[in-house]
Amino acid sequence: MKKEEKKVINDLVNYKNLKIMQDKNYFNFSLDSILLPNFVNITPNTKKILDLCTGNAPIPLILSTRTKANIIGVELQKEIYKLAIESVKLNHSDNIEIINEDVKKVCKKFETDTFDIITCNPPYFKYNKNSILNENDIKSVARHEIKITLEDIILTAKKLLKNGGSLCMVHRTDRLIEIIEKMKKNNIEPKRIQFIYPKKNSESNIILIDGRKNGNPGLKVLNPLIVHNEDGSYTNEVLKIFGSD
Repeated sequence: MKKEEKKVINDLVNYKNLKIMQDKNYFNFSLDSILLPNFVNITPNTKKILDLCTGNAPIPLILSTRTKANIIGVELQKEIYKLAIESVKLNHSDNIEIINEDVKKVCKKFETDTFDIITCNPPYFKYNKNSILNENDIKSVARHEIKITLEDIILTAKKLLKNGGSLCMVHRTDRLIEIIEKMKKNNIEPKRIQFIYPKKNSESNIILIDGRKNGNPGLKVLNPLIVHNEDGSYTNEVLKIFGSD
């Protein structure tokens, strides 16, 4: 039985004049999708950006506030793709294009060495027969590596990034070693890492990582980012990312 649509238009955090289309039946964007586009290094030479697993397009929308570069978002799930299209139309974002495609097949749409930056907020959890899945298939695909794996994403980046281009991802801290190993295996050299902590004195649960295609060795570990104060409110560092005063 098809779920009744529960679409709503929300403000995209505190970004002035940015709106995003969401559906309460599906997996909505999270803080991770706000942190990643602010972590990306954008230069005047950045002309083309590809966002894999784009969801309802929060990352392209935020990136569009920082650059006039051409931004392409790729989303496999048709229902979420439609939300992304509506989000882009809501904001009249002329430099964003959304395509409905499997990331594993997207290399056929573009020539190799095309993009300056590739971003991705991927499914975090490995999938096997013992995985505990949400009864909502769309949420399960967003959270688990059912349709796309970490290696698929890195292989795609290897093919589509220009020499010296960056792959920027947000992911779980407990998969960091695997991420670094797979990046180096595919000639993407980790250059920057930032550890994200839910609260002070807690363990890191999320990392932001930037790898350079055919980059020289040399890794910078940025200052840690703590998300919440003890009372549950956002820290000043996170509020600055949100654009709050």
